[in-house]
Amino acid sequence: MFTRSRSDVEAVNWGNGTSERLLTLSDSLGFTVAHTIVRAGTRSALQYRNHLEACYCIAGRGVVESEDGTRRFEIIPGTLYALDEHDRHFLIASDEADLELVSIFNPPLSGHERHVLDAAGFSSY
Repeated sequence: MFTRSRSDVEAVNWGNGTSERLLTLSDSLGFTVAHTIVRAGTRSALQYRNHLEACYCIAGRGVVESEDGTRRFEIIPGTLYALDEHDRHFLIASDEADLELVSIFNPPLSGHERHVLDAAGFSSY
């Protein structure tokens, strides 16, 4: 048994925000838990080729949208979204405030992964 707080870990700048990885591969629990901030007014083209991800919104507002735009879901506090097929998606934070999420990854992240957000396509790790 152990505890860890956000002040115990270094924030990783993942491109359009930060991620404080509270549990990682080195903890040997089989998943990662991160406190994720998505900066207000940003649109991120993302894909997790090697991980499945679920995110639970704790503050702010945003949208998660499929690559082709056919599926679009509003994200508000109390909403969970799951990327269960290594989905290419857009994560869009509202202009009013940062989007704050608890993110779970399986298998776990090493903890240092970062996105490369550019016009070339969907950032992946």
